[in-house]
Amino acid sequence: KINLDKLKENILLQSEILDLKASFSGKARGVVIESKIDKGKGPVSTILIGNGKLKRGDYFICGDTWGKIRAMISYEGKNIDQALPSMPVEILGMNSSAFAGAEFLVMDDENAAKEMVEYKRDHLAKNNILAKDKTTLFDNIKEKKDELNIIIKSDVQGSSEALKMAINKIEHNEVEAKIILSDIGMINETDVSLAKASNAILIGFNVKPNREAKKLAEEQKIDIKYFNII
Repeated sequence: KINLDKLKENILLQSEILDLKASFSGKARGVVIESKIDKGKGPVSTILIGNGKLKRGDYFICGDTWGKIRAMISYEGKNIDQALPSMPVEILGMNSSAFAGAEFLVMDDENAAKEMVEYKRDHLAKNNILAKDKTTLFDNIKEKKDELNIIIKSDVQGSSEALKMAINKIEHNEVEAKIILSDIGMINETDVSLAKASNAILIGFNVKPNREAKKLAEEQKIDIKYFNII
């Protein structure tokens, strides 16, 4: 707890200088600060509310997924019915996990949430296709390195992001690390099949494979590495 008082003082000073304000009514919007897959609850995300009022039962979009608030849990571990600006809350009800940093936005109803997510996914897919089509002369003539394909599965999104950063910083003259998948949750059969198809190694950070994945990995001779320290 060293220097927390100075951190608080600086945050308050910045908020005064920037004249930060928020409405305590209207549709809530915020940002994901952490995500994980819970065995009993499914996808769980911690949202920091930036504006408006978030209520249980609200439909929302978050990154490229959507859902309905089925439960909200405060930082004290209590179930609450609403959350206001500056409150961090764990929410249950996402259809799939959202990435840390994803924008969270409450929608009018289920149809509006679905339409918005479909539009965002289509837009993202088109951008990815355009990005792949763009090649430069340098890309074509640069020396080709051998690639080590890696699949990362971790317990929470923050760990996954930290692992990606750590691996991407590694430089080698002959081999280049290529992360083909980074996700949260237990290692499953799909991950093992992808590792087989792409000749990749599987990294499990604070997670283990389920029974079916473990059996398939043994049959296919897929290398799974387990870690709990980055």
